Amino acid sequence: MSKKESFLVNRLKSVGYAFKGALLLLKTEASIKIQFFIAVLMTIAGFYFNISSTEWIVQCLAIAMVMSIEGINTAIEEIADFMHPEHHIKIGLIKDIAAGAVFIASVFAIIIGFVIYLPKIF
Repeated sequence: MSKKESFLVNRLKSVGYAFKGALLLLKTEASIKIQFFIAVLMTIAGFYFNISSTEWIVQCLAIAMVMSIEGINTAIEEIADFMHPEHHIKIGLIKDIAAGAVFIASVFAIIIGFVIYLPKIF
């Protein structure tokens, strides 16, 4: 019985650490703050334009994708800076690639927003 309790306690701790990490991102990262603000605006727009269930799912997935990849990008940057604090060309390349992943996700999120909202606006 203690194994199940231990598993449950460990899962609860993991959720706590994840929540702490999400709050840390929101408090410290300018990019996440902007993305969160846009997510709130898009959520308000979703209610205003009464988007369908499918559109809600796609919009939520796009928001989650951008913000999650931004979190991974931030973690990569933190690891890179920790391992090699001074400027290094390879570290710069690694950080650029991680930022590029956020850029790709953001571009597709914008396209999704256009697909959902342009027909409703025009």
